[in-house]
Amino acid sequence: MSEVSIGKKVKDFELPATGDQTFKLSDYKGNNVVLYFYPKDSTSGCTQEGQDVRDNHLKFKRRNTLVLGISRDSIKSHENFRTKQSFKFDLLSDEDEKACKMFDVIKMKNMYGKKVRGIERSTFLIDDKGVLRREWRKVKVDGHIEELLQAIKDLD
Repeated sequence: MSEVSIGKKVKDFELPATGDQTFKLSDYKGNNVVLYFYPKDSTSGCTQEGQDVRDNHLKFKRRNTLVLGISRDSIKSHENFRTKQSFKFDLLSDEDEKACKMFDVIKMKNMYGKKVRGIERSTFLIDDKGVLRREWRKVKVDGHIEELLQAIKDLD
């Protein structure tokens, strides 16, 4: 069950981030924060999703919005993925599934006819006061970036 709900303040958490950093949600009070959970580095849908964020980086920045990708991959894997794709944003490593559990994004999925536990592609928009304003679950990559940018505009 999700520990977060729309209209409620998101509990503070921290995770290791690319660039030899640690991300702590409370450090970004005063900024909108988008957390997008994705299944795996360097896979087709996850690469496209990251490229969409990269290509719209300035639009997010102009709206005082920090975007971060989260998966269970290691920091080393994230660093390689980020460098290869020229991402201008950080990726967070959730190997122990702390944030995944908090946002309830781990689901049973079908992979080639086999049931596996994995991240359900999901996006969360947290406003500048730390309150969850929107969530998207079972995200389809195509068109999602436009919907996300519109939701951020709607916060103003």
